[in-house]
Amino acid sequence: MCRLSRRQRAACDSGGRSGVMTVLFACVHNAGRSQMAAAFFNALADPTKVSAISAGTEPAEAVHPEVVHAMREVGLDLSHVHPRRLTPELGSQATLLVTMGCGETCPVVRGVQREDWELPDPKGQSPERVRAIRDEIRARVELLVAAQRWQGSER
Repeated sequence: MCRLSRRQRAACDSGGRSGVMTVLFACVHNAGRSQMAAAFFNALADPTKVSAISAGTEPAEAVHPEVVHAMREVGLDLSHVHPRRLTPELGSQATLLVTMGCGETCPVVRGVQREDWELPDPKGQSPERVRAIRDEIRARVELLVAAQRWQGSER
């Protein structure tokens, strides 16, 4: 599990958006795994300490419908969310980059701590498989939030 150094925490606390750290969840299309991870993160973490954004190197037109459906089942609505491109400016906001198992095509942001979560792409998968991927992402987000002591009240 990822741990931020004192220097990274201090640098983040002294700048950025009023001391709020940013975790960037990224993949290629920003239409599945990274969207789920950011939604869970923002629901579970204390927004006065940290927030999540998501982006992709080759963003799709829309979040995968099977992902929207699976997230709606757990009370999170991604129907209004649109994939976005990972730009250097967006990457520079991050304290931590979590890539979502996209192998050699995973984005790299210089100067940002990186963690890779090997996860299958939910695109085109059965509802049961998408639910399993969703639940694995939630479990990993819960561990990350707890390890960093970023807990908030679940919304």
